[in-house]
Amino acid sequence: MASRCWRWWGWSAWPRTRPPPAGSTPSFRHHLSTQEKTPQICVVGSGPAGFYTAQHLLKQHPQAHVDIYEKQPVPFGLVRFGVAPDHPEVKSYGAEDHRALEIPGEELPGVCSARAFVGWYNGLPENRELEPDLSCDTAVILGQGNVALDVARILLTPPEHLERTDITKAALGVLRQSRVKTVWLVGRRGPLQVAFTIKELREMIQLPGARPILDPADFLGLQDKIKEVPRPRKRLTELLLRTATEKPGPEEAARRASASRAWGLRFFRSPQQVLPSPDGRRAAGVRLAVTRLEGVGEATRAVPTGDMEDLPCGLVLSSVGYKSRPVDPSVPFDSKLGVIPNVEGRVMDVPGLYCSGWVKRGPTGVIATTMTDSFLTGQMLLQDLKAGLLPSGPRPGYAAIQALLSSRGVRPVSFSDWEKLDAEEVARGQGTGKPREKLVDPQEMLRLLGH
Repeated sequence: MASRCWRWWGWSAWPRTRPPPAGSTPSFRHHLSTQEKTPQICVVGSGPAGFYTAQHLLKQHPQAHVDIYEKQPVPFGLVRFGVAPDHPEVKSYGAEDHRALEIPGEELPGVCSARAFVGWYNGLPENRELEPDLSCDTAVILGQGNVALDVARILLTPPEHLERTDITKAALGVLRQSRVKTVWLVGRRGPLQVAFTIKELREMIQLPGARPILDPADFLGLQDKIKEVPRPRKRLTELLLRTATEKPGPEEAARRASASRAWGLRFFRSPQQVLPSPDGRRAAGVRLAVTRLEGVGEATRAVPTGDMEDLPCGLVLSSVGYKSRPVDPSVPFDSKLGVIPNVEGRVMDVPGLYCSGWVKRGPTGVIATTMTDSFLTGQMLLQDLKAGLLPSGPRPGYAAIQALLSSRGVRPVSFSDWEKLDAEEVARGQGTGKPREKLVDPQEMLRLLGH
């Protein structure tokens, strides 16, 4: 990639000198002329979907000029804010909002989304004041995906094991005072339908100081059913099955017996209501409908049996899915699906507008999926450019944005500014052996930059 190509971070601009990180949901409007030797392309969102698309465009069209816009004063989006601090190699989150439970009581204190909780311990500015109350004995996570396991693991990991990560100082302090001893992860369907992966499950099973709680009754008849499933699902289910039904060896048995904390999977349960405390001031439990499965394969769905049960807890975290938000009234958006209507990344009925990431396909897949998907969007744009299908005529590009910002008295945060913030975070972390101590207050960031 040519060093003269530029990317624009939020209200900032810097040369493209680093490889793309992972996990975001940008949509981007490409202002370019089919006649221009230097097509000008604008990307909104600095996560991997935007980066990988830009990477593909610049590799295939070295003369292209790419600007990337980001609303935060620091780059990398949810790669920075959505990854568990003890899993820095995992870059798989990327939507701006969470799906609501839409049940009575979810507005009670003590209830929050897993996304907000992840943002809190990762230093997302909008979540820095979340202040979760961890004074309870039991937490319930509604959902059985990787994000749910991430949250459970952070709640139960001994704080000293997190000291060398980039978890925020404030979050680590709260976790040190936590009284949470048991975490339940609740799912509407059964063991064959869990959404987490084997790596995350294996790590939970071996989590220091914690033991798994699995009901063998949930796994009856499963041995025969897994013969026909794909190999990754089969290996995952076999690990669950062994953990639930087999007697552990002496060393593992001793480890579990000495564990002071526990986590468990509650299958075939659908949340119906968050139960209030006697004074009505906070969450005290979750009312669950017992379910059974109907259908086969991908069509399997959970239906209520009519039975109910209450699960006492003091903290409820919803991890039932992510969704993207509308970008702008001028951009088509399917609010039900949480995506921009598109055909292979081409936004429907808006020539010159493309989308990539979860806002393109919905909240599924991990970094490899995003990379492939983003390359496809970039390829569609290049095809349209070559075929002369994009709006023609000169376009001002960033010059117009620069003039607009100047007229409004907005001072951009430049790439060199970000490098100063980056150096400050790394310096603050060195004193305690952390890779960095994240800055979480945008106003403090601007003060450090002299803005």
